[in-house]
Amino acid sequence: MCGIIGYVGSKNSTPFLIEGLKKLEYRGYDSAGLAVIEKGKIHRIRAVGKVAELEKGALAEKPQGSCGVGHTRWATHGKPSENNSHPHTDCGEELVVVHNGIIENFLSLKDQLQKQGHRFKSETDTETIAHLLEENLKHISAKTDEERLLRAVFKTNAKLRGAFAYSVMWRKTPQQIIGVKNQSPLVVGLGEKENFLASDVPAFLKHTNRVLFLEDGQTVVLRADEVQLFDEKNKPIKSKPIKISWDQKTAEKGGYDHFMLKEIYDQPQALEDTLRTAQADFARAFGLKKKDLSKINHVNFVACGTAYHASLIGKYYLENFAGLSVSVDLASEFKYRTIAPTKNTLCIAVSQSGETADTLGAVKKAEELGFKRLAICNVVGSSLTRVCNGVFYTHCGPEISVASTKAFTSQITSLYALAIFLGYANGHIKKSQFQKLYRELMTTPKILTETLKIEQAVRALTRRVYKEKYFLFLGRNVDFPIALEGALKLKEISYVCAEGFAAGELKHGPISVIDKGTPVLVLMPDNRLFDKMLSACQECRARGAFVIAVTTAKGKAAAATVSDAQIIVPQTSEYLQPVVNVLAMQLFAYWVAKRLKRDIDHPRNLAKSVTVE
Repeated sequence: MCGIIGYVGSKNSTPFLIEGLKKLEYRGYDSAGLAVIEKGKIHRIRAVGKVAELEKGALAEKPQGSCGVGHTRWATHGKPSENNSHPHTDCGEELVVVHNGIIENFLSLKDQLQKQGHRFKSETDTETIAHLLEENLKHISAKTDEERLLRAVFKTNAKLRGAFAYSVMWRKTPQQIIGVKNQSPLVVGLGEKENFLASDVPAFLKHTNRVLFLEDGQTVVLRADEVQLFDEKNKPIKSKPIKISWDQKTAEKGGYDHFMLKEIYDQPQALEDTLRTAQADFARAFGLKKKDLSKINHVNFVACGTAYHASLIGKYYLENFAGLSVSVDLASEFKYRTIAPTKNTLCIAVSQSGETADTLGAVKKAEELGFKRLAICNVVGSSLTRVCNGVFYTHCGPEISVASTKAFTSQITSLYALAIFLGYANGHIKKSQFQKLYRELMTTPKILTETLKIEQAVRALTRRVYKEKYFLFLGRNVDFPIALEGALKLKEISYVCAEGFAAGELKHGPISVIDKGTPVLVLMPDNRLFDKMLSACQECRARGAFVIAVTTAKGKAAAATVSDAQIIVPQTSEYLQPVVNVLAMQLFAYWVAKRLKRDIDHPRNLAKSVTVE
């Protein structure tokens, strides 16, 4: 998730680019850059850090040009650095490209282009687009340079695989920007004798509210007085612009009231982007050699908060699919307890930010114990990624809301992928089973899209319980950590007391806190433990609880006999069901907090990244 802005008109583009990047900084903030066509040449400025650093460079260099593109980066390939910052150029520095998303086949394209003599200056997948365009331009002739570039773009698009949006300028076409959309957002802003291209509406909303939302496979050509649109078959098409009525704050949130709700809805795309990186080569994706992974006989997770709950689910995955001995530690506890230096142990550190102090301390201790170290992380170049032997990146983009949502589900699916890969590597599962499990895993983005349809039902349900002072969450097996996560989400953003328990522990203490009307959310998909969960519902209801069953269509009728309300979610395989069920927990917490008028994105006393002990 990065921010793209383009401007073409009669005015100097630089102020528009800087302004647009500031509005898009929530999409990425590890580096930023811009390029304008000035007197027939490309004037490019890049800076590490926030857009303010780029603005300093622009004020010093004063680039002048009526056609320009800008970018604020959230790293996916290559650490944050000036070399890896966008815009990227071809060998001759005649073309500039800004890009959002992932080019899946960039390594094979890069290898081919290098053999053809192209010189790469960055570690990014984006630079591949610039060199591929340069190569294609060599073999295309046309009546005008504008037509020549467009045909090169069409030819380039045919070779790219992945989810991406990009924009390109060429010094020979100084009044033209071309944009391409494929599964990553791109929108056109229609102004008066000026037009805009951006990854999100906020970038240009101050100047126009007339927009064209591009569809997948479409290419757009922008000039100051004209916008041309082409479909996935490169045929010209017409599209009717719409007027939007969002204010600036709402626009930044994509029309949602809060970043948390937006990020809940981002989850299908976040999972798709995360899983795509592992699809071609698992060993490379995890940064560890298959032969080394096959020797592992124990795994020790270290994590904090929501990442700890993801790790608890990872324990079930690795035990089931890889047949490994697994322990899970809160990072703050791991640092200070006595750990046996067992041979062939893999320490897996899970963190959204990669800067959590306790997790970093735990990894340092794991290194001293001689453990191999693998990071599951969302931030390229973060401290955690630099102290581990291997890294698997969850490609969620920035998570703005303090309460984690899309990072959590991406962590779960990453650990599922790791578990089946380890099981295949050590012989616990056969190739055919590995392939079947991976195919199932790749269906989760579509299933999550379907799951999001429950929002209105959850919203209505919260009206009945949001004033209660205590909530209980119950689950078993892989849904036990989801009960913990559901309680944590509600506590974080609603400030009400909530606890999660394994349902089998109900009689060992938690049942004593149930009063008349106490909301008890019971995670009970129709699987091998369904009957056990029916019993838990009956025990709670007998003591006056208001029981909410989170179940699937097959379990609805039976659940209705022992509960007061039901949330019906899609059914998937037993070990992927937590990814579905947690969406219900996230939406439930969100709507309780909203009814209580809490500051959802910035709950009291909490920080997004805890960088001190």
